Amino acid sequence: MYYLPRFLEVNLNLTFLLLEIFIYRLSDTIIMECCDMKGFLSYLILWNLSKKSMNGAEISKELEKRRGTKPSPGTIYPALKELKEKQLISADKDKIYSLTTKGKRELKNACASFCKTFYDMKEMASCCK
Repeated sequence: MYYLPRFLEVNLNLTFLLLEIFIYRLSDTIIMECCDMKGFLSYLILWNLSKKSMNGAEISKELEKRRGTKPSPGTIYPALKELKEKQLISADKDKIYSLTTKGKRELKNACASFCKTFYDMKEMASCCK
């Protein structure tokens, strides 16, 4: 189990906002040879679903707000299918997706791991100005 430093607990939402801006702005402007951002799509889907249940189109719109471009259905729906197969999300008959208990646990672990890795997010975000 990971424990967050107190300053990150207090500023967790700010930290995630800065991360989301940093990742998407960086991925739009710089070709990164050392690493990619593929794992962040699932993470951001879980993050958005932790706020409210949504359908695929709503998830796409939320991601578009962050990135500036709308991800294609060929990107979103395979990710949703994989998250559903892993039992991290569920869908009702109207294809409204929501986090499962397992998904909430996984998101909490991912957030803790992320905060441990990016403890200096404010400093990193200053590079985006």
